[in-house]
Amino acid sequence: MQHLLLIGAGHAHAFVLEAFAKQPEAELAITVVSDSPLAAYSGSVPAWLAGECTLRETQIDVAALCQRAGARFIDSPAVTLDTSARQVTLANGDVLHFDVASLNVGSTLTLPEQHGQHLPQLLAMRPLSSLHYRWQALRDDVEQLPPGASQRVVGVGGGAAGCETLMSVMEQLRHQRPDVSWQGHLLSASPKLLPEAGRLPRWLMQRALAKTGIRIHSRVRGEALVDGGVVTHEGKHIEADIVLWATGAVGHRWLSDTRLPLDTQGFIQVEKTLAVVGHPTILAAGDCTAFDPPLPNAGVYAVRMGSRLAGNLRAACRGETLSAWQPPKRVLALIGTGGGRAIASRGAMGVSGRWVWHWKKRIDARFIGRFNPPFED
Repeated sequence: MQHLLLIGAGHAHAFVLEAFAKQPEAELAITVVSDSPLAAYSGSVPAWLAGECTLRETQIDVAALCQRAGARFIDSPAVTLDTSARQVTLANGDVLHFDVASLNVGSTLTLPEQHGQHLPQLLAMRPLSSLHYRWQALRDDVEQLPPGASQRVVGVGGGAAGCETLMSVMEQLRHQRPDVSWQGHLLSASPKLLPEAGRLPRWLMQRALAKTGIRIHSRVRGEALVDGGVVTHEGKHIEADIVLWATGAVGHRWLSDTRLPLDTQGFIQVEKTLAVVGHPTILAAGDCTAFDPPLPNAGVYAVRMGSRLAGNLRAACRGETLSAWQPPKRVLALIGTGGGRAIASRGAMGVSGRWVWHWKKRIDARFIGRFNPPFED
């Protein structure tokens, strides 16, 4: 009996569980370990932040997927991995042995340094699995603001996630407390927003931010939280009451204590087959991986890896040759801009409107529904 261990409940592992549910392996035992039986789909998080859907509507029922695939689910994350002994230790103290393993644990953020006694409230956008706790705590504090108060919300990070989450958060906070004056600012270390996108999508994003009343600060890197705001890389002080931190993605700290090959940001180095470099029976996918050449840090790549990961894990369990995964040259990005609108970006092309938002919501709902009961045969 071969033992396949899936570490983490990311998007790629949802495809793996679906594949083994549809085509089981008689001589294979599958175990999934994660910090929650429900996993948020990153594409739907902005809609939830904006108050357009419930948290549950953004989540994949990993425990139900495991049941469908005949896999065992353990509600405890991995904290160490021993490649020589081929075993993983969980937060609850359990030690699991494996023949083949796969990591799909996402990423986290390098949080800013904090100096002072009267710091702005910090909302870190990663790790995603605990974002709902941080968001609820912030909203509870906002509820206590006196009528007529003024609040400056500063988003740090000019990528798609930073822009999208800032606009979603501003929309919800304005709806929650219309009696408060809300001001939005976006700090982008790059001279351009959406560095991976073309000129038209970037212009559409600038226009959307302007319509939302958000001021853009280009070539400004947020470095630390200090009394009353954020200090930049040039030592400039930007006033802030709330700071959304959506930059500095890194690998989870526990990975640095393993013998897995990591890049300078703590991401796992993988071959084109998704096998970890030097470890042909340990695979990895999604935001926790580092490719050569590098890929943009976007959830769509984890989704695209899913089918190949499933096939290669099956091959690894059988002792067969793995197949290479070919990243798409261009991917479609659908970015919410608040107010029931979104931008569709693919290469140099870009369009925006309400119809794009409805299109995005349908795509996201279909994806989430695919991995939630009742399942299609």
